[in-house]
Amino acid sequence: MTVRPRAPSKAVRAALPAPKGKRSRAPKKAPVGAVIGWPPDEDRVEEIFVRLSGVMPDPKTELDFVNPYTLVVAVALSAQATDVGVNKATKALFAIADTPQKMLALGEEGLIPLIASIGLYRTKARNVIAAARMLVEQHGGEVPLNRADLQALPGVGRKTASVVLNELGIEPAIAVDTHVFRVSHRLGLANAATPDKVETQLHKVVPEAWLPKAHHWLILHGRYTCLAQRPKCGACVIADLCPSRASFVGV
Repeated sequence: MTVRPRAPSKAVRAALPAPKGKRSRAPKKAPVGAVIGWPPDEDRVEEIFVRLSGVMPDPKTELDFVNPYTLVVAVALSAQATDVGVNKATKALFAIADTPQKMLALGEEGLIPLIASIGLYRTKARNVIAAARMLVEQHGGEVPLNRADLQALPGVGRKTASVVLNELGIEPAIAVDTHVFRVSHRLGLANAATPDKVETQLHKVVPEAWLPKAHHWLILHGRYTCLAQRPKCGACVIADLCPSRASFVGV
């Protein structure tokens, strides 16, 4: 009787190198830099924002909007999508539906073709219409500019509410997206494992004077300079203040 060799277990297969010519299914993680203690030195934090303010004196969101309502919609649509892609879609959308009333009249079926180029567009269309209905029925068609009511809207979580409140100058909030999370860790401004905890840490260490614009500085720095895989340390105005810089030399 021929005895067939037992197939290796899942755990063993996971530990084996990927066959030549095939890509590993393991997700590729972006290097995060050095392991840094927290809280950071106050003088270093102050200098970081002094320099970022020097190169970006008046940072703004890169999402296009014409009023508070369209800002809420644009930010909600930007989840897992690029600002450039969202702006392309909302150019036509906001030309015909820039209020909750008009959006509700457009309806889900009318909205879907206009945002079909954006990821998760069906779910987002459903949420946008549901939010428009809530605004009309519960808020007289006006966007409530407070965190509790904003976060109660379908498709609007803490991050979206933070972006809206910060952009409109109502609350100096820091929305922690993938860029802010990465840059905060590399600079040693935070070391927590979740966006909400990183947000709490940032509010503790970012000087009050810089809070209103800190979100924009961190996100734009991450988007254009402190890139996930190949950060542009040679062009970075705060490279000498970054405790992670040595981790990326030659990357």
